[in-house]
Parts: sequence; structure tokens; C-alpha cells
Amino acid sequence: MSRRVFGSIWRARPIVIGLFAMTVGVQAQSSGTNSGEWTSYGGDLRNHHYSPLDQINASNFSKLEVAWRFKADSLGPRPEYKLEGTPLMVKGVVYATAGTRRAVVALAAATGELLWVHSEHEGKRGEAAPRQLSGRGLSYWSDGKGDDRILYVTPGYQLVALDAKTGSLIKTFGGNGLVDMKQYAVYGVNQKIDPVNGEIGLHATPAVTKSGVVLVGSAFREGRTPKTHNNTKGMVLAFDVRTGRRLWQFNTIPRPGEFGNDTWLNESWAVNGNTGVWSQIAVDEELGLVYLPVETPSSDFYGASRPGNNLFGDTLVCVDLKTGQRKWHFQLVHHALWNMDIAAAPILTDITVGGKPVKAVAITSKQAFVYVFDRVNGKPVWPIEERPVEKGDVPGEWYSPTQPFPTKPPAIDYQGVTLDNLIDFTPALRAEAQQIASKYKLGPVFTPPVVSKVAGPYGSFRSSGGVNWPGGMYDPESHIAYLPSFTSLLPLGLLPPPSREFSDIAYVEGDARLGVRYIAGPGEVVAPAAQMPTRPAPSPDAGGGSATPSGGLNPQGLPLVKPPYGRITAINLDTGEIVWQVAHGETPDAVRNHPALKGLTIPRTGQAGYAGALITKTLVIAGEPQLTTTADHPRGAMLRAYDKATGKEAGAVWMPAPQSGTPMTYRVNGRQYIVVAISGGNYSGEYLAFALPQ
Repeated sequence: MSRRVFGSIWRARPIVIGLFAMTVGVQAQSSGTNSGEWTSYGGDLRNHHYSPLDQINASNFSKLEVAWRFKADSLGPRPEYKLEGTPLMVKGVVYATAGTRRAVVALAAATGELLWVHSEHEGKRGEAAPRQLSGRGLSYWSDGKGDDRILYVTPGYQLVALDAKTGSLIKTFGGNGLVDMKQYAVYGVNQKIDPVNGEIGLHATPAVTKSGVVLVGSAFREGRTPKTHNNTKGMVLAFDVRTGRRLWQFNTIPRPGEFGNDTWLNESWAVNGNTGVWSQIAVDEELGLVYLPVETPSSDFYGASRPGNNLFGDTLVCVDLKTGQRKWHFQLVHHALWNMDIAAAPILTDITVGGKPVKAVAITSKQAFVYVFDRVNGKPVWPIEERPVEKGDVPGEWYSPTQPFPTKPPAIDYQGVTLDNLIDFTPALRAEAQQIASKYKLGPVFTPPVVSKVAGPYGSFRSSGGVNWPGGMYDPESHIAYLPSFTSLLPLGLLPPPSREFSDIAYVEGDARLGVRYIAGPGEVVAPAAQMPTRPAPSPDAGGGSATPSGGLNPQGLPLVKPPYGRITAINLDTGEIVWQVAHGETPDAVRNHPALKGLTIPRTGQAGYAGALITKTLVIAGEPQLTTTADHPRGAMLRAYDKATGKEAGAVWMPAPQSGTPMTYRVNGRQYIVVAISGGNYSGEYLAFALPQ
């Protein structure tokens, strides 16, 4: 495939292969999954990840075969090993992002044949991006009269509009097809960020309404060892899909005169950043409302520079679609100190509670709570209680005396490390786990971080699992939500940084036994020629090794806490009750083959890792996030199906690598396909399309 160079920006021009005639035998259909298409990341802007298709069902799931596959190795100067996209399918064409430059590809839905490809070569700007690689996907819009568009965000935070038929830039959108969104980003008191090195990006897809509004969030580097609390400020931007004109901007750190500014005491709004919206946005076009899942402010674990509750950090915010004005909000975590974010997309549901219909919105969380609100007025569907929580003792920190606790539904996964959930396969393992845990501060959700000490505690724990970015799924017919979660209770200790040049924050993540080191986040420092952010090396006094000694938390190499390590939970949102819960994923090899467990019968443990699900007429479908080797299959991962009414496994098919993106489904020429991204380890990114034998 040829590429040309235009001006100072390198762009791979769209390449059209053969005739664009894959729509033969496919009728132009209305958008949404009811038509057999998949027109947005979550299937629709309600983020249901649901399709009523049922050609693939419990009776034949295990007979699925690979119908086509698309490898992304050539979409960039080197392969990508972290493919997280969920494709779209519209009018017989699959659209997806892939590769180290975040290329856009159009594929024939029936065969996987490449139709066109487009990518932006952003040079130094792309290399400096905090959120690199191919991201989670793209968006589609049509006026219903032949103007069909693909929109996506580049690693360098440019909004791009392409002709869906040819892949060509739409020259009338923004500046020759692109909008430079960095021009709207600021830090401090309205100081513009650098257009090349300024820190802002996005992995999520834009949300594009039928009425033609494009909604784009913002993301930053991980906040574990940040260089400064005065980072780029989060925002949500709205654009006209036809012209690229900015319609409105919502500031997630309120400025003076804006609602919530008074929750940043001592004018601290002026010297803090982050608070982005890095997950998928939800939209109810009938109500004209947008639902924004906002993350933690800078820094993730220490907030002395931002006293107060810090709206709209860790807050679900409802805004007006036309104006961006706040309608209501609910803060899930006051003065966040645990990097809980709101990692998952809001799910818009129409439920019946106590015999009355409720237009609801559900939010899942890393802390394994599920929060359900009336999406019109923001009132909790079931009481959410403000309960006292422990106050920490980190010097200078400001603590909220209470945190919100939903009374329904119940928590769906572990929320903290306690003596009750330590591993207990054998008395010896239990004793070793207790010995390890004695060096840490244990406690439930919202246990405060501690300063790490050589004599102990080395740290506390925080939940980085629960329901993370793949989010939850919802069946609009049964009103049941299906929530993939996993246990990831990471140690968290705080230490002063080795110097002001390393960080201007008084405490960053570290371990007293080994000191402080720079911790890169996922998707960072992976672009071609990208460099690790420059930081002075820690002084000899501060150490500089791993933040946590390797293996130090694992009794004989096993996980510290009991299984399940990964789960899928079904919750009836009419009642707030759990319908069923299963361990998702084969028992890891390191557990199943461990000599200390020889002769024991260990039920399937599930697997820790990101594993989004797909809901169909009868099935819940999700792939495994880890590789295993068993008597039933060679080394690989299984794409599993469960009966959505009971949770009973209904079938499985083998994949050569773990699932790394959330699956989707569509029907073309009478045949149903399931497409899933796989990658990880030494297996580079690939989209697999499964279908029944013809």
C-alpha cells in the first residue's frame, strides 16, 4: 500500500482496494442492533452491548469457526500487542481502528477483505501522546441521504472525519477534515498547553448523536507518580458533525462562577488538573441529556493540593445535549485518594421498580459498587447512604469524613483486603498469607492510603479491578445487567518524591523498602520513537527499584486473596438483586498446576483481567483475558458463552490469544458473525470473526 507525504503533517492517504461493492445482498437498514448492524461502540449510545440476534445460540456455539481474521501488524512501523478496539458494522462494512498509529480500516463484513485504510502520521505530537496505540474504536454518523461519516480521535488528540465509503478526509469538516482539540485545553488559570507536548489524549470513541452532535472526552497519563498536580484540566467538547464547529465545552474542574467551584477549597481549582472523561459517554437523545463519567483529579493518591470534595472528580454528571449545561450530578467518591475514577460507561436502562417505570442510568465501578439513578432528575433509585469512613494520617492530607454507599445492589466483587478474604486453600497457605498481610494496612473499601515504612505498614490496598473500562452490559428485554469484574487489589504506599524535579507533589506512590520510581501507565511510551518522560533519577537515599518487591504479596507464588479472580454477575435492575454469578475463565495454569495444591479439588477460579461481554437473545459471550493450557485445549484462551438466564456455560471456542477488546456481533447476508479483538504477550493484535459453518 502506498503512502504520500503532504506538507508538514504525514498522512497515510486512504487506499481503496477494488470496487466498493460489498453491500450486494445487504439492504440499507436503520441504525442500531435491531437491524443486525452494530453502529456504535456499545451497540447504541445507551451502552447496552446487546443484540437480539440468535442464529448463534447454546445449541451451536461450540461449532463456531473462524470466518475471517484481520491482522494489524502492517498498520504502523511495528506490531501492536494491545488491541482493545470494538469494531462497528454498517451497511455490510466493518469499521475498526488498529495498529500503532491508530489507523482506521474498512473491511468487507462477510469476508474481512480490506477496502480502505486511513491513518494520520503525527510525528512528535503522536510520540508525546499520553494515550497511544489504536484505542477503543471509532464512531459512525449518517444523515440518511448518503452522507456517511466515520469519526475518531487520533493519539495526538485530533478529531478526524472520514467519508465512510472511501476513507477520504471530509475537507469541509474543521480544517481539511481535522479539528485540533488541543487548542481548547488549558492548565493552571487558562494557560494554553503546548500543541505538541501538551498532555491530553483519549482511547475512547466519540459519542455521535443522530442529530449530529459529536461528544469527545479527555484523558491523561496515569497519576501514580505524576510530575505535577498542576496538569492539563479535563473537559468534554461538543462539535457539529457536519462542520467541526465547537458547540460547547464542559469544564470538569469548575472555574469561578461555575457550579462546584466552591468544592475546591483555597482556590485549589487553579493549580490542579486531570479530572477527565476517559470512558464512553452515554446519551439519551429523546430526553436531550448526556451522561459523563468523570475520573479522579490529580494526583490519584494524594490530594493535599486540592482540599475539599473536588467536583466533578469521580462524579456522574448529566448535562444538556444542546448547551452542555449541568442538569444534575452525583459524586461517587469525595476527595478521591484511590484512583477509583469512573472507568466504565454509564448504562441507560428503562426499568420497573415497585411497579413504577423508571428511566434509569446505572454506573459500575472499580470499587465493585453499582449505583442506579433516575436519569431524569438524578435521584437514587435505591438509597445511597453517606457513611463515616476512616480518616488517614498522611501529612498535609485533607479527608472527607463520609463516602457514599449504595444499599442496593450489593457489591459484586472484593472491595478491600481483609483477613476474611485471604487465600485458604491449605492451612500453610493461609498462615503465609496472614504473615504477608500483617505488614500491610488491611481494611474495607475507602481504607485510606498510608506512608510506607520499612518496619510496616508497607502500604494499604486499593481496588484497580471491579468493573473497569470494558464496563457492564444490559438486556433491555429482561432488565438484567451483566457485569464482568475481576479482583485486582494492588498495594499502595506513599513516599516523598526524590526531588522537586521528579514531582512537585509531596507524596507519590512508592515502597519504603525500595523507594520511588516512575510508573508508566497503559498505552504510554509505546508509539514509534516515543520516549519515557524525562525525570531525574531517584537519589541513592530514595532507592529506585520496583515499587513492590516481586512476589512479595504472593504466598508460594499464589494470589493473596481467595478466588474467584474473575466473575460475571447478573443483576435484576428491577429489584437490585443478584440473579446469578459465575467465575469467568479457566483456572490459571499457575494455580491449577501448583505443587502445594496437588490432590485438592479447586473449583474453577476465573481469571483476573479486562473481559468485556456481548449480550445476545439468549447468551452472554466473553473471552478469557489470560492464556492457559489444559487437557481440553492447547495453549490459548477460550471465547465462552453462558445461558443468560442461568449463568450455565453453553459452549466455548478456542482462540490463539486472550480477548483484549469487547466483542460485538452483526448479521450480513443472513449469517451472524461475532468479532473480537485478541492480543497480548508475544501475540500481536488481530480481529477474529467467528460464524457457524456454511
